[in-house]
Amino acid sequence: MKVLITGGAGFLGQRLARKLIDKGTLRLQGGDWPIHQIDLLDVVAADTLGDARVRCLVGDIADPQVLRSAISRDTAVVFHLAAVVSGQAEADFDLGMRINFDASRALLETCRTLGHAPRVVFTSSVAVYGGALPATVRDDTALNPQSSYGTQKAMAELLLADYTRRGFVDGRVLRLPTISVRPGRPNAAASSFASGIVREPLHGEAATCPVAPDTRLWLLSPRRAVEALVAGCELDAAALADRRPINLPGVSVSAGAMVDALREVAGDAVASRVAWQPDERIERIVGSWPGCWDTGRAERLGLCGDEDFRAIVRAYITDDLTASTQ
Repeated sequence: MKVLITGGAGFLGQRLARKLIDKGTLRLQGGDWPIHQIDLLDVVAADTLGDARVRCLVGDIADPQVLRSAISRDTAVVFHLAAVVSGQAEADFDLGMRINFDASRALLETCRTLGHAPRVVFTSSVAVYGGALPATVRDDTALNPQSSYGTQKAMAELLLADYTRRGFVDGRVLRLPTISVRPGRPNAAASSFASGIVREPLHGEAATCPVAPDTRLWLLSPRRAVEALVAGCELDAAALADRRPINLPGVSVSAGAMVDALREVAGDAVASRVAWQPDERIERIVGSWPGCWDTGRAERLGLCGDEDFRAIVRAYITDDLTASTQ
């Protein structure tokens, strides 16, 4: 069995690939199928992680020819992670549409043309919601994105649902909370600070928080996100019925409480490196996202999140900070 990961050079794609290498199989249609090949597709070369089963593919995911070379009838599973992040999609409308929507349609069309109905796991976002929201958001709360990124993700969700209904693919949509704490450096995502206000202080650097302390976020650690991607892939289609999108369990926490948790775990000196500097553009985008969720359906399906934000901080220290100093 072949597995394709788009965005395979990204930090989540790399962690997912490592998880699949360690796991060795995926449970599909009631059986455990050995993974013989993992293809990592991205615009830059991915790390093959020292495993002969991993193949690096470099190309533009919006190019149908690239997709035709990456997907064959042996490709049983596609993890579609590739995306232009929220802030960048808002700043460059054409780029966001090309990567977040046009490429998703081209990927699904490639699968439809081959006719083998692979399992497609699409990572969506809390940004598909917005506007006047109920106190608690559910899987079936109406989509009302307030950003180009959210709109592009919502359109791709609906497209995947229709391709699934028609039997072209076996799709499932995992709406990821904001991933925190991401390793590396800040990126163009409006939510980048959700990692920066923990990551930079732990590395001895100053950080700024561009939203008010009472701004709530819905967060998930990279560790739990990868576990959810695999578990979501392995869900039986019958358990999902005609509702393929799933809001993943996460931690609902304010920016102020995040810094308080950092203080509890790492001490006053570390937490004092965070400064509050409001940014109207980021506050507008992040403020349109919901902060409280009903994830009962995901939990009944066996998906789980982090215990609290302290656990997220500790996971970063264990998985990334400690590893980087060894």
